[in-house]
Amino acid sequence: MAKQFASAGDLAEKTISFTEVGKDLWAFTAEGDPNTGVIIGDDSVMIVDAQATPRLAGKVIEKVRSVTDKPIKYVTLTHYHAVRVLGASAYDASEIIMSEKARSMVAERGQEDWDSEFARFPRLFQGHESIPGLTWPTQTFNDRMTVYLGKRRIDLMFMGRAHTAGDIVAFVPDANVMFTGDIVEYRSACYCGDGHFHDWPGTLARIRNWELDAIAPGRGDALVGTEAVNRALDSTADFLRSTYRPVARVALGGGSLKDAWDACRAECDPKFSDYAIYEHCLPFNVARAYDEALDIDTPRVWTAERDRQMWEALQG
Repeated sequence: MAKQFASAGDLAEKTISFTEVGKDLWAFTAEGDPNTGVIIGDDSVMIVDAQATPRLAGKVIEKVRSVTDKPIKYVTLTHYHAVRVLGASAYDASEIIMSEKARSMVAERGQEDWDSEFARFPRLFQGHESIPGLTWPTQTFNDRMTVYLGKRRIDLMFMGRAHTAGDIVAFVPDANVMFTGDIVEYRSACYCGDGHFHDWPGTLARIRNWELDAIAPGRGDALVGTEAVNRALDSTADFLRSTYRPVARVALGGGSLKDAWDACRAECDPKFSDYAIYEHCLPFNVARAYDEALDIDTPRVWTAERDRQMWEALQG
């Protein structure tokens, strides 16, 4: 390759924040690295997204233990990506929950995604040797599932295709707070390599309709207050539009992937170049938008080899 993926050189440690977004609800964030949610109930704790390795999950557990000694019973995984799920074993939870569609994606492409992400984002796989294997759920659902932590209710919901075909959110009604996974980002690029550009804005609109008091997004700062929530929803939608439209025009006009890359950069660089993981996400976003514009509905499986081929095509 002419040069490495931007993420391969991203080796600096990030500053961790642990922010209360509602009563006994916490967001573990780290300057654009994958976030983890913490929901504390009457008798137990639910983790939302597990981190990429047991070692990184240990940092979440340290923060959890600073605010509660209740057992971690549930790990809810908003989607199948390796950086979200491979640390699940560290929590020693009795129940691991995914959507049925997310489970099918683990079966179809989980190992390929692990290999691909490991090759292009080494910092997020600290302690990778402790990963016991692919993470499989103990429970799945299609549209909606309710879990009770004592009296505290958590509604797990599929709101529509977005970052992947199997994304779910965790909604805590008593606090009007939602953990959205990578459906929503804040000052971080959306990774769209497994995304659905045509469906994603509608999913954001359905989240907006809940008129939430706070959101813990997939990446970026926790968002407390209606104004902050709507700002994140608006910027996520703008990122998707700004990525897809120039790429689609090129693809439908018979242009090359490199032409689409140039058109996307012209539109997105002025607005988003300072966002976390922007350079890392951009080639995958362009490739997926190009495919979707040409009616490839199901994202093609990313492998380490396909990563290299795509990257080389963009260097011309």
